[in-house]
Amino acid sequence: MSTKSFSSRKGVLAGGNWIIDQVKIVDVFPQRESLANILSQSAGTGGAPYNVLVDLAKLGVDFPLWGAGLVGKDPLGASILEDCSRNKIDTRFLKSTAEAPTSYTDVMTEKADGKRTFFHLRGANALWKGADIDFSKTKARLFHLGYLLLLDALDEPDVKFGSKAARLLAAAQDAGLKTSVDVVSEDSDRFSKVVSPALKYVDFCILNEIEAGKTAGFKIRQPDGQLDTVSLRHAAGALLQKGVRELVVIHFPEGAFARTRKGEDVWQPSLKLPAKYIAGAAGAGDAFCAGALLGFHEDWELKKCVQTGVAAAAASLSDPTCTQGMKPLAACEALVKKYGYRAALEPED
Repeated sequence: MSTKSFSSRKGVLAGGNWIIDQVKIVDVFPQRESLANILSQSAGTGGAPYNVLVDLAKLGVDFPLWGAGLVGKDPLGASILEDCSRNKIDTRFLKSTAEAPTSYTDVMTEKADGKRTFFHLRGANALWKGADIDFSKTKARLFHLGYLLLLDALDEPDVKFGSKAARLLAAAQDAGLKTSVDVVSEDSDRFSKVVSPALKYVDFCILNEIEAGKTAGFKIRQPDGQLDTVSLRHAAGALLQKGVRELVVIHFPEGAFARTRKGEDVWQPSLKLPAKYIAGAAGAGDAFCAGALLGFHEDWELKKCVQTGVAAAAASLSDPTCTQGMKPLAACEALVKKYGYRAALEPED
């Protein structure tokens, strides 16, 4: 891919899971055959492309946004297309099908700490192969794909590329776009089989600590729940060794860590938010991703990219849905001034 081709491009094209999240705040997550009380409920965006693009729109970016994927020909699908129109997201690559319903997720969010449990209908997302994207007809600079492990057709093996997702990412790179991926936090052993082949065709790999650990084969959390910063760095290095071209960013509630192929490391603590500020953690990872992608698109210094990611994540935490808490970039940056950062992450040697 030529630098000239990339620099002449502008905008973000995001493809993958389009989901309606039905967020329910519960007093406690119950044991089986027990009852929990639903204290409130709301509907919102879900899925990597939907969340990231809406977040970018709310951040106030001045570059174009495109969505790609598949929704059902039903009221939920229609609501997604209408929402994209409101947020000026181009839907030429976002198609509708009568073969499956629009995907949705019941997100059970515990009031005390914002922890979430998901009940998911894969729906139309399971059918999407990305074949309707003509990368030669988009001027987008970045192609963001997510979530791997939750896109059945793209998670299938491919003889030449290792997976169908890898083939799609390779096509984007061949057309002159830079690529990024996100992964779903699944409790399985599929990470190395499904995610690893795609990493050879990824410029920016943005994962949380659970996904990074499972893909790279490291336990990033110690038994007491503390971050193992040594394993964290090893995991980032292992992901680069698997083929990620430019950099790996691993985000977690305490902050984020980025490592480039050139050997640059950046540690960034998250904001020191009061407990009463946090309404729910749904969408915080995608909000971080949106902030980081904004920086990558604008070719900012890596530290600023990661700082924008944690500021955007902080904004997202103010609302139980994935994107309704997002604010313009200046307001996100104001949160940093108001609350400050947590104590610095101290890596162990």
